[in-house]
Amino acid sequence: MDAVLAELPAFARAFGATLSLLLISGFGALVLGVIIAAMRISPVASLRAFATVYTEIFRNVPLTLVLFFCATLIPYINASFSDYYVLALLGLTVYTSPFVAEAVRSGINGVAVGQAEAARAIGLGFGQVLTLVVLPQAVRMVIPPLINVFIALTKNTSVAGAFFIFELFANARGQANQYGGDVIAILVATAVLYLVITITLGRIAEAVERKVAVLR
Repeated sequence: MDAVLAELPAFARAFGATLSLLLISGFGALVLGVIIAAMRISPVASLRAFATVYTEIFRNVPLTLVLFFCATLIPYINASFSDYYVLALLGLTVYTSPFVAEAVRSGINGVAVGQAEAARAIGLGFGQVLTLVVLPQAVRMVIPPLINVFIALTKNTSVAGAFFIFELFANARGQANQYGGDVIAILVATAVLYLVITITLGRIAEAVERKVAVLR
């Protein structure tokens, strides 16, 4: 326990780094995921095909491989682009976006078909139907599964610790090597910090689900 108390500033910095990885890559994955979901239901066949291939590839490729690609091949292609933090954000965003896209698409599919048909009947285009009619109704159904995606993303940020990013996992590994007698306390403290994020997200999901149940 003495090691944890002595290294509180390091734990705080690592917690902040994990939180920033979650927030920034989560926002990027949300934006990209909505775009991919829109492409999956687009009337343009080429867009649907691209979105389908993109989703299938990144949902079935290990995150470690995606981050390895970002950390090694991108700097090899462009030597000036070697900020590992930015590369980790890119990898986490790309990896998480298809899961966001599938959650959004499931919410869109939950909206009654008649809503879109009625919107098209009054002359609205695909983009207007999606943004003005379908997505607003799908939001309530989409938020709970999206929270689950972001909980998974919180745990996935630990993989970035293997690619020169100082976050909770990397901090725990370094502190465990330095304070061999306090390994259990270090791991428990690290787990508690992860739980602070994931339990908070879980509570938000529960609150949204209760609200959605009332609205229905």
